[in-house]
Amino acid sequence: MPESHGKSAILGLQHLLAMYAGAVAVPLLIGQGLGFSPKEMTYLISIDIFMCGVATLLQLTVTKHTGIGLPVVLGCAIQAVAPLILIGSKNGIGAMYGSIIAAGVIIVLISGFFSKIKRFLPTVVTGSVITVIGLTLIPISVVKLGGGDTQAATFGNPQSILLGLLTVGLIVMIQILGKGFLKSISVLLGLVIATIVAYFLGDVSFQAVSEASWFHFPQFFYFGKPTFDLSSIILMTIISLISLVESTGVYFALGDITGKKITETDLKKGYRAEGLAVILGGLFNTFPYTGFSQNVGLVQLSGIRSKRPVYYSAFFLMTLGLLPKIGAFAQIIPESVLGGGMLVMFGMVAVQGLKMLATVDLTNEKNLLLIVLAIGVGLGFNSVPNLFAQFPETVQMFTNNGIVMTSLVAIILNILFNELSPKVKTEKTVTSR
Repeated sequence: MPESHGKSAILGLQHLLAMYAGAVAVPLLIGQGLGFSPKEMTYLISIDIFMCGVATLLQLTVTKHTGIGLPVVLGCAIQAVAPLILIGSKNGIGAMYGSIIAAGVIIVLISGFFSKIKRFLPTVVTGSVITVIGLTLIPISVVKLGGGDTQAATFGNPQSILLGLLTVGLIVMIQILGKGFLKSISVLLGLVIATIVAYFLGDVSFQAVSEASWFHFPQFFYFGKPTFDLSSIILMTIISLISLVESTGVYFALGDITGKKITETDLKKGYRAEGLAVILGGLFNTFPYTGFSQNVGLVQLSGIRSKRPVYYSAFFLMTLGLLPKIGAFAQIIPESVLGGGMLVMFGMVAVQGLKMLATVDLTNEKNLLLIVLAIGVGLGFNSVPNLFAQFPETVQMFTNNGIVMTSLVAIILNILFNELSPKVKTEKTVTSR
């Protein structure tokens, strides 16, 4: 039976809390990198949260031309941070937003063509990408568990680590002892209970709530009219196409979890919706949007596969974007508590990728080599960020991102091994005896 609206709303809140930190990270990093004022940062974060809700609605709602129709949550693409700071610092804020708008238009126009690459994204590719997404994000959750800032004198203090581990323990305990709906909101309960404990330990600050305004309305071109620089547009288009590959992995992972076969038409509609979200990001002076991996782990962990909770999450995001003071309450959760929750969710993403790879024919040496190199390069390059320090910045934008490198290596090797060479099995076959 479908869950009630009350339960769906609570599940939607869980989705919101799972993605909130990642959603605000991008405007914080870009705003700080470009020297935005406190007033500009307030607008940036508020409108970003609002547009996350709008972008999510675009993907949830299936129309004749748009919408993947999966329980996917959209947030700002973290891989766009370095390129946008580079564009904004060199060519100005107008060029930054002009490149986002242009990239969104290009994605919409090529969505039909890009959807045909499904043949180049078999399970051996998407499984490798999803596995690396989870494994790449796990260290980020551990940093948060330790306090969030590795350079801070307080990083790794026992209280932070114990709060993070308490969150993990609570989620595990609720998963083991809980039943039905209680079990499905284990992450939310873990975050809430651990935050209450943190409050009594003096580790919860309400400063963000007191400083936030009551109401904030989105407006076009808040930072000025866009300008269109060709080199900036090309760079942002490449970054957006890589985001599409990552989103494709998210779509296939959710399709695998929900039992829905993802068709070429589904991909086309999903890409168009993502392209529209990118365009809106540029028009409202926020950033490109893409499918969020942490929410895939949450769908798997909660066992709730329907879209209704994510609809609630989208409406909550839009409300919080319009009411910054209420939205700021999500920021009172300590970094260490968020880190504990993320550790579980990112681990689930990695496991989902491994489950997909388990269906691949690993007796085929080409498949095995593809997985080894794709995961090895992705995790290896990501763990040594200064490896390509002497290369141009444009090259580093790709090589320093493990998810990007895994996607590129997996796709290229799949073409070489399975498209240009004689056809071989890529997935296991079940034979009757």
